[in-house]
Amino acid sequence: MSTGVLASRFRAAAALVLFAVATLAAACGGDGSLTVYSGRNEELIGPLIERFEEQSGIEVSVRYGGTSALAALLLEEGDRSPADVFLAQDAGALGAVQAASLFRPLDGELLDRVAPVYRSREGLWVGLSGRARVVVYNTDALSAGDLPDSILDFADPRWKGRLAWAPTNGSFQAWVTGLRLAIGEEAARAWLEAVQANEPLVFPNNSSIVAAVGRGEVDAGFVNHYYLYRFIAEQGEGFAARNHYTAPGDPGTLVNVSGAGILASSDRVEDAQAFIDFMLSAEAQRFFAEANSEYPLIEGVPGAAGVPSIEDIQPVAIDLSRLEDIERTLELLRSVGVLE
Repeated sequence: MSTGVLASRFRAAAALVLFAVATLAAACGGDGSLTVYSGRNEELIGPLIERFEEQSGIEVSVRYGGTSALAALLLEEGDRSPADVFLAQDAGALGAVQAASLFRPLDGELLDRVAPVYRSREGLWVGLSGRARVVVYNTDALSAGDLPDSILDFADPRWKGRLAWAPTNGSFQAWVTGLRLAIGEEAARAWLEAVQANEPLVFPNNSSIVAAVGRGEVDAGFVNHYYLYRFIAEQGEGFAARNHYTAPGDPGTLVNVSGAGILASSDRVEDAQAFIDFMLSAEAQRFFAEANSEYPLIEGVPGAAGVPSIEDIQPVAIDLSRLEDIERTLELLRSVGVLE
């Protein structure tokens, strides 16, 4: 896929934030600091970055924004980018930047901390934490036994008017890309058409779906696993929703990653490597698990209490770098009427 096509993939999202990003330029990329473009929000990642600064003595300037928009910005900036590290919310964006030849190889010791399935095959980016796709369901309307073993079974008309999804959300689009890779274009199209015929309620994001399911407005929805635990932490165990994992190897069990890569144009490579080294430390991995119920990706760090392990759910096997092909996913979603 050409750089021009990759750039067009993100251009619309980038246009929404480029002005805001430009106003931060003076604060990001100063001579004495490591510049990180972060698609993860400041509320989550900010404390970790502060901890890294304290331990390393390295000053970090962070440019926050949507992962897709920041990937678009990197594609536009090319080798003129002030960024040293791209910290992305999902593997698709990392794959897009990799495809544009904007990353430099990572140190083998860093790569070896993470299983090959959760890092670039070419050694150009590495996963930092994992998140699984699940079906969140209302416990007053359904029991675990009412949920199918395969995500594909939600095409059944018995689910008409009972489902929720977020077609404009990046994590949903990355999952549909994974579905295309897992079952093929035509089968993915047929599933989308069938679910669309079931008239699912449309929401803007994962969090709003979980909230609606918990209130009983809809029976079930397609989300990332960790959102549920935020609601339980705030509202208690009585929150009327729980996660359902489809069967091992089913495309509904996709585990995507947040991750990071070092820009080839960076002149602060040692500091950038130190930053990723910290993000793959036991301390940081525990933080991802404890603060956000995400999956740690290095050995020896336990997951959050109550969250099934990656080994238990046995996710579908997909090359995460290939999730960068969002353009064809967007075309598919538009062609079946899921997106305008």
